[in-house]
Amino acid sequence: MANTDSFIEEVNEELRRDRLFALFRKWGWIPILIILVIVGAAAYREYSMAQDRAAAQAFGDEVIAALDSDEPAAALARISPENPDAQVLLTLLSAGQTTSDTDQVTAAAQLRTLADRPDLAARYRDLALLKAYLMDPQDPAQAMTVLEGLSQPGRPYRPLAIEQQALLHVSLGETDQAIALLRVLEEDSQATPGLQQRASQLIVALESGATLADAAPQEAVPATDAAAAQGDAADGTGGAPAATGTDGPSQ
Repeated sequence: MANTDSFIEEVNEELRRDRLFALFRKWGWIPILIILVIVGAAAYREYSMAQDRAAAQAFGDEVIAALDSDEPAAALARISPENPDAQVLLTLLSAGQTTSDTDQVTAAAQLRTLADRPDLAARYRDLALLKAYLMDPQDPAQAMTVLEGLSQPGRPYRPLAIEQQALLHVSLGETDQAIALLRVLEEDSQATPGLQQRASQLIVALESGATLADAAPQEAVPATDAAAAQGDAADGTGGAPAATGTDGPSQ
């Protein structure tokens, strides 16, 4: 009896093994194909990332070489990046290399055209609009509308836009509105210490009855990203506008 049971178990085991081999022969190619697809996709992804890194490095090298050349504007114009983001950065950098007033008007128009692109990232759009305003200010009403949009909470260049709003109010003779904006800037968590110090100095100058000598100082705004722009403001590259007192020495 024991031998019979053992024999039956062996037969059942052989049958199960045969069925397993049959299933493997019929469907075994599927997991193999899945593994090959996964490996191939991973290899392609790594290859694409390597290509993107190489292209980005080549673009960066071209930009650095252009900026270090004797004629950076002409050298930047000769660069033809394939990546849309690289083209955006190139446009912003090229705008910063303008020298004559005519070139600045043209560059500002290009930046405003760039800002109208629906696929443009918000940080680049705000940077383009701010640089365009600094290069070629529009009429006060239109400029104020643009600056109000840039100074909304959460926007990357909010402190710089608030400062320009205040300066625009000063140039229009609206001292109270300018001081109110500068007090907001003093307390703004996004504002750098340098920018807050300029705001404080301008408040003191305006409250003492000073008048603005330079209505719209050209704050140096980097063309790379929001963090760089905020760091530049911290260095005080733009400087506080010169003010002349009506009753005392210049501030």
